Amino acid sequence: MEERFFAAFISCFFIALGVIIGGSFIGSIGDFATGDAPLTSMGRIADRLRIWAIVAAIGGTFDAIANFEKGLTDGSTIDFVKQVLLILSAMGGVKTGIIIIDWFLQKGSP
Repeated sequence: MEERFFAAFISCFFIALGVIIGGSFIGSIGDFATGDAPLTSMGRIADRLRIWAIVAAIGGTFDAIANFEKGLTDGSTIDFVKQVLLILSAMGGVKTGIIIIDWFLQKGSP
């Protein structure tokens, strides 16, 4: 595997982490401004941002679909494996962000 892939792998993790943490913190400011409890909405916002953080981290859905198609139809399995690993990296960033938000809100693990 080439070095550029590892940079993209790490970037996907931290982009997804940033979308979850930043989105939930900044999104809860709106609830504060309207008089609602911002800490209560922070966890709810983080749960709603999960799929969007993954999509933002992998760079959009059309590139992912094109790489899946290339991997399956053209027999280029390395492209397929790379795309799956990038999605798994983004999912790890999302899970880490949710854990940090739960820790900040002092929620216990279910």
